[in-house]
Amino acid sequence: MGGDAKVFTFEDVTVHNKPKDCWLIINGKVYDVTKFMEDHPGGDEVLLSSTGQDATDDFEDVGHSESAREMMADYCIGDIDASTVPKKTKYKAPQQPQYNQDKTSEFIIKILQFLVPLAILGVAFGIRLYTKST
Repeated sequence: MGGDAKVFTFEDVTVHNKPKDCWLIINGKVYDVTKFMEDHPGGDEVLLSSTGQDATDDFEDVGHSESAREMMADYCIGDIDASTVPKKTKYKAPQQPQYNQDKTSEFIIKILQFLVPLAILGVAFGIRLYTKST
């Protein structure tokens, strides 16, 4: 696209989220992939699931070929106004204390984690000695 590329807002793009009218945002560009829906190797569901958001990560995670990247130029209709795209928030798991249902002390658990495998190893060694001598 030339220097006069049309600039779309995020809201402009999100309304195009149907099989007969599907736009995607990838790497700051807006793509009208409606005509490509039936030909997409991953199926139209993959494209539809990426509408209403920045699909850059989805696109990059798949590892598209160079020819697929070149094909994108045919569907590019403009740029996205980056100030209208919602900021991504990383998921942060809530802080929760470790749950110890039976209230067993941490010391006993650590001792058992050491002694049980040692006991199993001792039994296995004893069986090996017994079966070898008979």
